[in-house]
Amino acid sequence: PSISLSLSMAAWDLSVAVEDLGTDAPPITVSVTSDLHIGGVILKLVEKSQVKRDWSDHALWWEQKQQWLLRTAWTLEKCGIQADAGLIFMPQHKPLRLGLPNGLNLRLRVCFSGPVFRTVLGICKMLNIRRPEELSLLRPVEEKKRKKVRDLSEELYDLTEISSLFDPILALSCFPSYPVSRPCLYNGMPAHFADSPKTEKVYKMLSVSQPAPAPEAIAKLYRPASVVDKAHIHSRWLDSSRSLMEQGVQENDRLWLRFKYYCFHDLEPKYDAVRLTQMYEQARWAILLEDIDCTEEEMLLFGAIQYHINKLSLSEPQTMTSSPAMDDLDSALQCLEVKLDGANSIIPTACKAVITVYFCLRPKRLTLKGYKQYWFKFKDASISYYKSKEESLGEPIQQINLKGCEAAPDVNVAGQKFCIKLLIPAPEGMNEVYLRCENEEQYSSWMAACRLASKGKSLADSSFQSEVQSIRSFLAMQQTNPNTHTDDSMSINTHSLVSPRYSKKYKAKQLTPRILEAYQNVAQLSLTDALLRFLQIWQALPDFGISLVVVRFKGSRKDEVLGITPNRLIRIDLGVGEVVKTWRYNNMRQWNVNWDIRQVAIEFDGNVNIAFSCVTADCKIVHEFIGGYIFMSTRSREQSDTLNEELFHKLTGGHEAL
Repeated sequence: PSISLSLSMAAWDLSVAVEDLGTDAPPITVSVTSDLHIGGVILKLVEKSQVKRDWSDHALWWEQKQQWLLRTAWTLEKCGIQADAGLIFMPQHKPLRLGLPNGLNLRLRVCFSGPVFRTVLGICKMLNIRRPEELSLLRPVEEKKRKKVRDLSEELYDLTEISSLFDPILALSCFPSYPVSRPCLYNGMPAHFADSPKTEKVYKMLSVSQPAPAPEAIAKLYRPASVVDKAHIHSRWLDSSRSLMEQGVQENDRLWLRFKYYCFHDLEPKYDAVRLTQMYEQARWAILLEDIDCTEEEMLLFGAIQYHINKLSLSEPQTMTSSPAMDDLDSALQCLEVKLDGANSIIPTACKAVITVYFCLRPKRLTLKGYKQYWFKFKDASISYYKSKEESLGEPIQQINLKGCEAAPDVNVAGQKFCIKLLIPAPEGMNEVYLRCENEEQYSSWMAACRLASKGKSLADSSFQSEVQSIRSFLAMQQTNPNTHTDDSMSINTHSLVSPRYSKKYKAKQLTPRILEAYQNVAQLSLTDALLRFLQIWQALPDFGISLVVVRFKGSRKDEVLGITPNRLIRIDLGVGEVVKTWRYNNMRQWNVNWDIRQVAIEFDGNVNIAFSCVTADCKIVHEFIGGYIFMSTRSREQSDTLNEELFHKLTGGHEAL
């Protein structure tokens, strides 16, 4: 016993490099024992360095193991530290170059030692972006041939002095729930931005949409050319459970801050100027760079709203306003369009009209059959269809319960196409049903009925008429008036408002009058209303909110695409881009990851099991997406002032969670 005690207490030398002393400075050697705790090592380092300064932000980084030694009470023996360990004593907060959705480049001092999730919390708190759990960091797409000429648009705005005031580790280390209350604003901005004209200018650039660059600049930006290209973008998300340093991010490296989860909660324009603007910018660039598909008619409407927003943003600053009842983006848009009036609700006669319908039950292959006309009856939260009106007194061909379904528009006003795409829950996944309406009035009533039915509401619900009016208002925006004249034709930069596909297809003199025609339908909107309207149309696109990953399903010999959305998983054939199967999260019993073979396994109701390995991304990214969306669904208006960080890590961290 005496011999083992003397051996364990034997002193040995530990060399530690101190980053602040410079790369040329020799490491500091301290005499330690194996039972000395990490805090004791740091104390010896500080004393021997003989440098008087604030060392509170410093910690030990183990280079070979690529990990921080943050548990200061642990001994060297417990950490596995021996004499040959290459330790570096460095600050935990370092400068980082951050690219925002609107193209603004900031230099911030952020946490490199805590989980990325917590680092994002600190960044969002400083930039006044509420609901930070909806965002994350990803590595930027490689830029080619940019070394010779430095683009002037990449001007870097240094906010390291401001960011040094925010330390998310100190704020969160003792609290599993993070406060996300409304910020205190002074002159429309947080106090830390109101200290100087320089920071005020930066905040205005954060909270007000900036003019689009020239079409030539847009054409040079990276655009995904295929589904695989889109999938590769989602392989760049950082792991929210691990720190920046542990993922190879170095001081002054460049990362992107983006909305990762497409479910926007508790949106209040009065307090969310930066959040709303950056959300709009991310949507706008997704459309301009063709990351999400839209029709020509939709592109012209997007261009018209962009033009309107640009005009308002260049005028005097406008304060975004909201009502206290705005719970999320959907309710904000509902308040914008029409006030609910339950006393005047009317059940429409259109519910008794004949609708032509074509059933396409997935996962069947595409067929050449056209639409076939049936007599439809909508009652409670289900629809029944018959061969004819005369047979509607008997048994229907089929009755479809719409509760839990999804209703998506497939509309072209100019072409008089008014279709409703329904995704109906089924034991094996989701079935697709298409309803083709005869006219705009019929479409508005049936779409409103389907949306209410998906929430378990009937036609007698007080919100039905307001839903119909909302849809009609949306359709009216896509109608053009060729006889309307405007004097703005000379000032509009048309090709900056549409994607390169349409810039190549049409000349400016062809696009300008069509955009200005659509502009007449949005010209009376305020800045806030215009931003919300743009986001509403973006959310209505068929491909909205789908994050793609190339996977290989168990038992399959070919690669396929997995689409991850806020409420379901989609299996897509890589060859033809056709949806093969859909599974909803609310039918999911459990999901597991075999970290050894990097395979994700999911069990659904009805003994449905799937398993796949990831090709273009780490399985941790897919695991985090699924867990993240389930976490987002647990948020409620009653608990909107707190963020349960502990629950987020339980759902997304896997075996590598904190």
